[in-house]
Amino acid sequence: MIITEAAAESAVPAVPGDAGATGAPEREQLVWPWKDAAIRALVQRIHQLQAERAQAFRRLEEGHRQYLSSDPPYDFPRYRSTVHEVTQAFAAASREVLAVEAELAGPRAQPLLASHVRRLQQLEETRLATVALLQLMGMPELTGQDNLQMHQLKMKVIKTMEAISEVLQDLRFDAESAE
Repeated sequence: MIITEAAAESAVPAVPGDAGATGAPEREQLVWPWKDAAIRALVQRIHQLQAERAQAFRRLEEGHRQYLSSDPPYDFPRYRSTVHEVTQAFAAASREVLAVEAELAGPRAQPLLASHVRRLQQLEETRLATVALLQLMGMPELTGQDNLQMHQLKMKVIKTMEAISEVLQDLRFDAESAE
């Protein structure tokens, strides 16, 4: 399941805090596993997160196809569950992407790489919003939608995916130059 995989891969292990001197119960302190990783490893992680996002988009598309093929009465609870799972996967990926961006912008002093990651995040938000709108427009309850508008939205998704690919290439190239 997407949720389980995304949660397992982006989980931040907890480490016991110092409870000795105060006598207070131990508190767990979150540790980010990429803190001391090489820039190359951070960029690889961004690419892995992009692969997870691609898998989530495929699951969203499949869930929408299944919903449309379920015929009246449509199986909306199943589709809603799929959307919820995919939303959780996107949220987990986004949290980690934003953490990588913060690491690159702050401690690593790599503003160019951080800007690539920020742009990537913005493009993914645009892509998700556009795909969601397309799916809503394709719902049986909303028949008779403007085919021209749907075509324009599909083209926007394609152009956004191309821009994402370009940003990933720029990120990889500029990361090699930074090391």
